[in-house]
Amino acid sequence: MPGNKYNGTPVTPRTRLERLLLNRELRKFNRFFNPSDELDDGLKEAELFANDSVLNKDENCGPFNEETFSEGVDGSERLHKQRLLVVANRLPVSAVRKGEDSWQLEMSVGGLVSALLGVKEFDARWIGWAGVNVPDEIGQKALTTALAEKRCIPVFLDEDIVHQYYNGYCNNMLWPLFHYLGLPQEDRLATTRSFQSQFDAYKKANQMFADVVNKHYKEGDVVWCHDYHLMFLPKCLKEYNSKMKVGWFLHTPFPSSEIHRMLPSRSELLRSVLAADLVGFHTYDYARHFVSACTRILGLEGTPEGVEDQGKLTRVAAFPIGIDSERFIRALELPQVQDHIKELKERFAGRKVMLGVDRLDMIKGIPQKILAFEEFLEENPEWRDKVVLLQIAVPTRTDVPEYQKLTSQVHEIVGRINGRFGTLTAVPIHHLDRSLDFHALCALYAVTDVALVTSLRDGMNLVSYEFVACQASKKGVLILSEFAGAAQSLGAGAILVNPWNISEVASSIGYALNMPADEREKRHNHNFRHVTTHTSQEWAATFVRCSLELNDTIVEAQLRTRQVLPLLPVNDAVERYTQSSNRLLILGFNATLTEPVHTLGRRGSQIREMEPRLHPQLKEPLKKLCKDQMTTVVVLSGSDRTILDENFGEYNMWLAAENGMFLRRTTGKWMTTMPENLNMDWVDSVKKEHLDLTLSSVKPLSYGITSMQMLSSEDFKQGICCSISGQGLFQMQQSMLFKVAAQLRFEQSVLQRMKISIRFLSQSFLLKHLL
Repeated sequence: MPGNKYNGTPVTPRTRLERLLLNRELRKFNRFFNPSDELDDGLKEAELFANDSVLNKDENCGPFNEETFSEGVDGSERLHKQRLLVVANRLPVSAVRKGEDSWQLEMSVGGLVSALLGVKEFDARWIGWAGVNVPDEIGQKALTTALAEKRCIPVFLDEDIVHQYYNGYCNNMLWPLFHYLGLPQEDRLATTRSFQSQFDAYKKANQMFADVVNKHYKEGDVVWCHDYHLMFLPKCLKEYNSKMKVGWFLHTPFPSSEIHRMLPSRSELLRSVLAADLVGFHTYDYARHFVSACTRILGLEGTPEGVEDQGKLTRVAAFPIGIDSERFIRALELPQVQDHIKELKERFAGRKVMLGVDRLDMIKGIPQKILAFEEFLEENPEWRDKVVLLQIAVPTRTDVPEYQKLTSQVHEIVGRINGRFGTLTAVPIHHLDRSLDFHALCALYAVTDVALVTSLRDGMNLVSYEFVACQASKKGVLILSEFAGAAQSLGAGAILVNPWNISEVASSIGYALNMPADEREKRHNHNFRHVTTHTSQEWAATFVRCSLELNDTIVEAQLRTRQVLPLLPVNDAVERYTQSSNRLLILGFNATLTEPVHTLGRRGSQIREMEPRLHPQLKEPLKKLCKDQMTTVVVLSGSDRTILDENFGEYNMWLAAENGMFLRRTTGKWMTTMPENLNMDWVDSVKKEHLDLTLSSVKPLSYGITSMQMLSSEDFKQGICCSISGQGLFQMQQSMLFKVAAQLRFEQSVLQRMKISIRFLSQSFLLKHLL
């Protein structure tokens, strides 16, 4: 998978995506060293905030600024810009109904809005839910007209769909699972009916989004789908138009395959996402987890560029999001922000300021943070009147019992600590259960000495970015959880901690408060350079450019599809069959005549460890074929003779076992196709040597090792496992067999071609005996 300079891009880019990302890095660093070219005039008026900023929920940016939002896209200039359809669960505006046919639209906050406002080379249209239920046709028409002026297109979802799709499947199943919280138990879903009804509503809602996209799609548009709410959307769009350019980006973590496999709808969601042309994640780890899930759950092939399925390549890459750092830097110069800074400095004079800014959520690790601060005060009494922790905790989902319990727990811990270490005039923790406006937040960032981010699991966490952007003067220290996506970007300049290790976090607090000025400056400069070059605008532009430039060329598509066997032309085959008088049918057994992989008790990797069985629905058709005097039926399989005897002993046909090594008619005896003078001494030497390989499922057959799973310790870590098939037709020396396999790292495609060549040779023996 392609990466960036933080996840190991090769010095010489090998793929088109790697070249694009390398050019992106060069542009960013050129901009950093030439700051006069850095600012885009179109960004100066945008007053949007990054998606992890904690802002007053009642505050908005006023009426939607249409000039800012649609600047440079009117008139003839629009014709020269690439159209971009941004599809997200929510539109970037909030709609308030003022009458039967009138609506008031107000700007919503969000990092995605900020990112795309800064990308002037694309003509963006937004498609999403307006956040309100509009059951009447008059209201829907009025809202559609009002949103059209802002280049927004609504998707109308009724209350039941929202209840099951958004509150149910998205928030109660996908979100907890993607954050490693596991699936909820049925008795905890007081507001939803069942997993299946939620999933059905999820698919229905995604189809409704797809219908709106298809209605407004024009040839050449790029469709960019966002987040776990719309994992089914790429499949729905590709079914409508296979040539549509579709990208999908996940804003949360993507869990390990061992976590994702718990999801009942795991395979359907993965295949739906794979319908996209480009799949993006915040970090390389998330991208690697996705490819691993596709490999282990779906059995597909992971490649350096993504995931390949029957010649169709879905490219997978990491695109770390950022913030509009210039907005925060400029805000520090505003008079109202300077007044806030002065007030805070006077309020906390003589004390070091530590800051935590989070949503009051289970994944944010607020209790762990406060407990670590308590342990620090216990072990360092000299700091008790010299440091203060300011914790901003914005309440979310206040009607959910788990969140109510978390709020009580946090309040209890804060009260206990303030009671132990506080005085009549000062307390060590200032806890606010509310949000702050943008200017107050910037001022708070500016006066902070140590920022504490202890997320238990976070997609990115842009609070750390915002803190760094506001620290040009003070150069404070960032303590960052290793489980936040930002750790892969800011880890070199931050102090990384495991938030579950309270003692480690407490020690890190002491180290940060006593850090020398030169080390603070060095760490800050590293992170500041990253934050100011990897902006949200650059993130959006890079993803969309990659979506445009990663379309398959004709040659690339042909090269991949040539490797996939074409489908049998059924009509031609039936016509020739009926016209012929002497027919030979050679049928495979495994995965051809066997029961489906997903039959109960035979799913996933277990299929290799179970004896294959003939599909019940094929028994009667097969009997009719075998009774036809003009038709000779041969079943060719890698299985041994006993398995074929058990499944086909009652039919009048020919059986070829062990890839053609043994042959018999069901009315006769087994005979071997092995040359009499073939030397098989190499088999024993192969078994004795290379003991460092772990042999699993070793099944010795009559000649050689015809079915063996081989896995080295290194390959086990990477989840690579493939079959090597051999037989007496090849006098393979042990050194050749293992050295080639080691060099290829058990490359499945090459080994599969080896197996195919064996089958072709086997068929020549069959034809010799049959004809």
